[in-house]
Amino acid sequence: MTDTTESAQSTAGRSRGTAGALGAMRLAELQALATELGVKGTSKMRKSDLVDTISARTGDGGPARSGENGSARTADSGPARTGEAGTRTTGATTRRDDAPAETLDRPDTEASVRRERRTTEAPATANVPVAAATTTTATAVRAGTGTGDADRAARLAELAEAVAAPRERSSRRAGRGQGAPEAGAPEQNGEARRQRDGQGRDGQGQGDRPARDGGQQNRNQQSQQGAQQDRRQQGGTTFADDDDERGSRRRRGRERSRDRKRGSTRTGRVQGPDVQGLDDVEVREDDILLPVAGILDILDNYAFVRTSGYLPGPNDVYVSLNQVKKSGLRRGDAIVGAVRQPREGEQPQQGNSPRAKFNALVRLDAVNGMAPEEALGRPEFGKLTPLYPQERLRLENPAATRLTPRVIDIVAPIGKGQRGLIVSPPKAGKTIIMQQIANAITANNPEVHLMVVLVDERPEEVTDMERTVKGEVIASTFDRPASDHTIVAELAIERAKRLVELGQDVVVLLDSITRLSRAYNLAAPASGRILSGGVDAAALYPPKKFFGAARNIENGGSLTILGSALVETGSKMDDIIFEEFKGTGNMELRLSRSLADKRIFPAVDVNASGTRREEILMSGDELKIVYKLRRVLGALDQQQAIELLLGKLKEHKTNVEFLLQVQKTTPGAFVDDNVGQTV
Repeated sequence: MTDTTESAQSTAGRSRGTAGALGAMRLAELQALATELGVKGTSKMRKSDLVDTISARTGDGGPARSGENGSARTADSGPARTGEAGTRTTGATTRRDDAPAETLDRPDTEASVRRERRTTEAPATANVPVAAATTTTATAVRAGTGTGDADRAARLAELAEAVAAPRERSSRRAGRGQGAPEAGAPEQNGEARRQRDGQGRDGQGQGDRPARDGGQQNRNQQSQQGAQQDRRQQGGTTFADDDDERGSRRRRGRERSRDRKRGSTRTGRVQGPDVQGLDDVEVREDDILLPVAGILDILDNYAFVRTSGYLPGPNDVYVSLNQVKKSGLRRGDAIVGAVRQPREGEQPQQGNSPRAKFNALVRLDAVNGMAPEEALGRPEFGKLTPLYPQERLRLENPAATRLTPRVIDIVAPIGKGQRGLIVSPPKAGKTIIMQQIANAITANNPEVHLMVVLVDERPEEVTDMERTVKGEVIASTFDRPASDHTIVAELAIERAKRLVELGQDVVVLLDSITRLSRAYNLAAPASGRILSGGVDAAALYPPKKFFGAARNIENGGSLTILGSALVETGSKMDDIIFEEFKGTGNMELRLSRSLADKRIFPAVDVNASGTRREEILMSGDELKIVYKLRRVLGALDQQQAIELLLGKLKEHKTNVEFLLQVQKTTPGAFVDDNVGQTV
């Protein structure tokens, strides 16, 4: 009883071992083994079905067939081990005795003989170790059909392990050479494993390469045919999966290559500036710190202190975004700090190339003249309340002999927070008028911070403006790229906003809005919506944002922007740009080309110029007199009006004397007691 139980347990254990060994075999090997056992239809069976069928034949289903002709096979196989004579005699006797049984099984036997013949011819192109192992397995199964099921299962397990062992060793060698796959990630099919096997065996010798290549190709074809048959049985899977599975390993290699090359140029260099992070800079006790100051320019992933103006330069200082967030820095802040002087042996910062190494800010001393802690409590410009201009910027200067500021004070007065357009055709004297406005503001309002932004202008005009205007001149001449024009304009307006947040009054003179819009039309990415004249719809938003920043703040501070717009240039684009900005300003000073051609300066069109809500800027008495003057000038044509106005201004030293004279000489029919009030 004890022997029977132990025998059953050992048989079950060997059966599990046999199933595991069969699972390690390939589909082509299982098909050949099943064919030797007499199983039909193996080409249409899956691997799992083949394993179950072979296990059943060698375990449970084997005795059913061996009972019919078991004596014949035992008698045929037994003497084969003893000698050739015994084999012939016993084989002949057995065939004569079991003729009826052989007749019943003749179709299977003949098919087996044909398959054995093809299997015998296969080693000419197949892999020698695997083919030999398969033939040995089939011979052992035929020889052991008359023995016990337990011995047969044990031999089958040993042979299957002998077939699988070389393949596993090759896989481990290939994994050490190329990187083993992740643990627990099953392969979709045996293609990748067979590729690694072939690569691992390539290093063992070059003499038998043709034989190995031929055998590998044969097994790959058999495996692909079996896999295609399995998919046809499953249904719903296309043949493209073969290409995906065969190319998965190549794609993984290409993706790894792309990951390594991402962010680099074709020459292997990483694009973008080579910057040192603020947190990575190590400051020692013996290091020398150099003071640095400039305007902060915040980009997408880093920031720079522009030390040479508003354009990028080779001496800019790198600031990390961590420091920007920690100190509450904003674009346009005036930064004062320190950088580390290069140590001995370190290459100093040179040039403005993409590989130039920028020095990093190691200490922050002041932000807009305040301590870094105080800068955290600043209000945001976008949250400040805008109002109409209430405080007037008088341009009349008693020491000056120019008539242009006096004309502007009467025709189109300017207040703090004004958003004005100087509409001018070419050669009408707009640049000279802007110079006189700038000089008048600095003379009469020294508390105002004046900024003159010249975009796409001539270099000689920049030099003339710098020498004649006592203010900050920010320029980007026409010989520079359009991207420089946009950088200068954006950083200048951001600087003005930071000053307004501190409660200061800032005046920005922009020459010109038309050229700035043209620069954005070239530099900004195309949106696909093109207006008439070739203007991109998205290119007009940044100039509008620039011009719309002008406002009078409720609790102190103002930003005044006076920009020039070109008209009558013969370009449809310039007309479209002017039409877009026509209704955005609250003051307009229009110049006339016909007056300039007659050399009448300032060539101001008196009747077309004016300021919205001018009653807020003027007193009641002054407003009444100005309305009387307007009615008189409105009855005249353009040239007569400006000539009359200029003639009367030359007769009086100040505007007050001129307005008093107008009040005395104007008929009483023009008196209006409700001046400046709407009906």
